[in-house]
Amino acid sequence: MANPGTRTLQLLSLLQSRRYWPGPELAARLEVSPRTLRRDVDRLRDLGYPVEARQGLGGGYQLAAGAVLPPLVLDNDEAVAIGVGLQAAIEAGTVAGIEEPAVRALSKVVQVMPARLRRRIEALAAMTDPVAWRDSASRVDADVLVSVAVACRDAERLQFAYRARRGERSRRQVDPHRLVLLGRRWYLVAWDLSRFDWRTFRLDRLEEPVATGERAVPRRLPGEDAAAFVRSSIESVPQRHQVDVLIDAPAAVVRERIGPWGALEDVSSGGCRFTMTSDTLDWPTLALGNAAADFEVVAPPELVDHLSERATLFARAVNRVGPSRVAPVTAEPPTSSATNGPSSSCSVRSEDDDQQGGPFPSPD
Repeated sequence: MANPGTRTLQLLSLLQSRRYWPGPELAARLEVSPRTLRRDVDRLRDLGYPVEARQGLGGGYQLAAGAVLPPLVLDNDEAVAIGVGLQAAIEAGTVAGIEEPAVRALSKVVQVMPARLRRRIEALAAMTDPVAWRDSASRVDADVLVSVAVACRDAERLQFAYRARRGERSRRQVDPHRLVLLGRRWYLVAWDLSRFDWRTFRLDRLEEPVATGERAVPRRLPGEDAAAFVRSSIESVPQRHQVDVLIDAPAAVVRERIGPWGALEDVSSGGCRFTMTSDTLDWPTLALGNAAADFEVVAPPELVDHLSERATLFARAVNRVGPSRVAPVTAEPPTSSATNGPSSSCSVRSEDDDQQGGPFPSPD
């Protein structure tokens, strides 16, 4: 049997790892008698940890919320995980209002770490160049994120206001299942009680989550896991535009310039085909600008008109510099053949090097 001090720390670690422990199971894990377990629980209470006990059949122990946050017991891997998570939270910027608290928490965790663990966290920070998404429209409120996470953990029914993809607002009541962070967006996977089906909800469109106090009904998710379900939901959303473009540059070269937003395949010794789906033509326009090579639009024809509008806009900006600094630029309108049917094409020269990106579409 371990000495009382060591055993008390083990007990605290176990209580922090699960919401509730049946008494016999907890005593078996510590290899002590129920009487010794009660004494260890009292020792934790004397140290300020609010341990609640349930009597009778099925009785046990749980660590309750107290007036202040007591010290936590972390092993080495848990401490590193917290450090990495806090660093990622600071750099990603996907949760509103969490950056400053994350910096304070990270400084406290790193300060008490052993030197070898601290070097691992410091190496991560030193060797990472963060490129945070600063799209405020897709940032999640920290209180919303925590409230939904608690409802998922406690299997408690949830109500909230929701703004759908096309702007419609509604009140939803769901049985929450799991949170998924996909790319730079948070999603809730839940059983919608008014639709009688599984749904995914973007957390940046979710407001005023309230736990009802009712237990969520456990159901089997139709999919491998919650992340796979979210991906499947996103891929099933019909996109407005299927982009198909031939670029006069090898796929390897274009991939270095435009990144992951779209598929590339070589179609000749010096050219490739670029395809992507998008709910707006702005993203393929930016991607093609970054490609910095001649290209031909195969589909959709609306992209040709979109490029023509942007070319006219850029031409006006160039001409405002003055004839003494640059030769005038004239944007040619698309030919009539470029707007008749899905097989139309138009050769366009683009040198726009704005940074590209692309949001995930929303399934709801």
